[in-house]
Amino acid sequence: MADPKLSAMRLLAFSGPSIPIAALGLPLAVYLPPFYAGSMGLGLAAVGTIFMLARLWDVVVDPVLGILSDRFITRWGRRRVWVVLSVPIIMVSSYYIFIPTAPVTAEYLLFGLLGLYLGFTMILLAHMSWGAELSDEYNERSRIQAWREGLTTLGVPLVLMLPAIIEKVGGENVETDRVAVMGWFIIIALPLTVLLAIFSMGEREVRPQPKISLAKAIGPLFSNHALQRLVVSDLASGFSGSALGAMFIYEATYVWQVGNYASLLLLLYFFAGVGFIPVVLKLSYRFGKHRTVIGASLFNVIFVPTLFLIPPGNILVASLVLVFLGVNVASLTVLYRSIMADIGDYDEVHTGQRRTGLFYALLTFTAKVGSAIAIGVVYWALDFIGFNPTGTNSAETLQHVNILYVAVPFFCNLFVMAVMWNFPIGLKEQQELRKILDERVVEEIESMEMPPLQ
Repeated sequence: MADPKLSAMRLLAFSGPSIPIAALGLPLAVYLPPFYAGSMGLGLAAVGTIFMLARLWDVVVDPVLGILSDRFITRWGRRRVWVVLSVPIIMVSSYYIFIPTAPVTAEYLLFGLLGLYLGFTMILLAHMSWGAELSDEYNERSRIQAWREGLTTLGVPLVLMLPAIIEKVGGENVETDRVAVMGWFIIIALPLTVLLAIFSMGEREVRPQPKISLAKAIGPLFSNHALQRLVVSDLASGFSGSALGAMFIYEATYVWQVGNYASLLLLLYFFAGVGFIPVVLKLSYRFGKHRTVIGASLFNVIFVPTLFLIPPGNILVASLVLVFLGVNVASLTVLYRSIMADIGDYDEVHTGQRRTGLFYALLTFTAKVGSAIAIGVVYWALDFIGFNPTGTNSAETLQHVNILYVAVPFFCNLFVMAVMWNFPIGLKEQQELRKILDERVVEEIESMEMPPLQ
């Protein structure tokens, strides 16, 4: 029996926390590393190392939280309680990290990031798992994730409006002010959107999960080739996105020479992505999710080199190129999260357990590993080529920065195309998996209703 289609208003309310989640994720990749490297005086190599260490800690936390959220069922369900618990952690840590007083120490930044990443992991993992369990239908799952990622993508330009205004107005401490205003946005928006989501969308009832041994729990993870392909692809995409984010301010300021419009360019980039999500959704209905992933990756391989066409100081051309490339910004994220729900069906057929939290923890795990490696590697690379984030740079150095900025997404997306080719789970395969699981439910109900033998 098909699940009822959720209304747009309920999905809008459920997806609301994605806005402050995005408002938190973007600065962590784009604004905070150069802010602490420059204005807070910690330097490129130190900041790259600290962000990498904090991300690696976050990577350890992910599977632990995923397993805990799967195992403990409260009167409010498995997911919403973790969303609520994350709110005070994020609010306190955001104030600590986004509104610092210079000078700061490396220990200060590391301690603040550990708390911020903990809260960020809790809400992101619980919210994704909650959404994945709202429907068993192949295409409805994409629709739910499209709403989530649509508001995530929308949250980026919404929060970017604030630093864009700060940049336009100017002042003595533009960099400090634009980071602080994003912190206040998170502190105010997060509790409001979480409250609305909690009271607008419930959780589906969880069937009792059979207990299995550690070997039986871990073994299927190593034999699940669809899972392996997806997490490796997400690792490559996470590396690419974080590398671009970590370099964006430097690319816009020193290579394109439009630093005063950096936030405006990001605003245009992500607004373009919001408008294209319905198209991605329809393409996935027509061609399947994994084929649409391949198409989105091919788009990046072909067109990311158009960044070389931006003349220094030309804001018009920079805007046009960023809008064009931005249409694809949310495609892979939406599709990866929808595909992971289908992989969860495959695992449930073989283990009898619905391990949504663990599986989405693996997805965030790989994205964060990619992010951790990217920020560290990119900042080390910039330091190696002699890039100066606070002074002058030679034409040769800036050319190397530009090449690095284009080469990373080009090769990462080429890799994703190869990995996702001939992916084993499509619409037909997912429907067969759901048929097996539905038949099991019927058998369980019939066995409970059957009178005992005399």
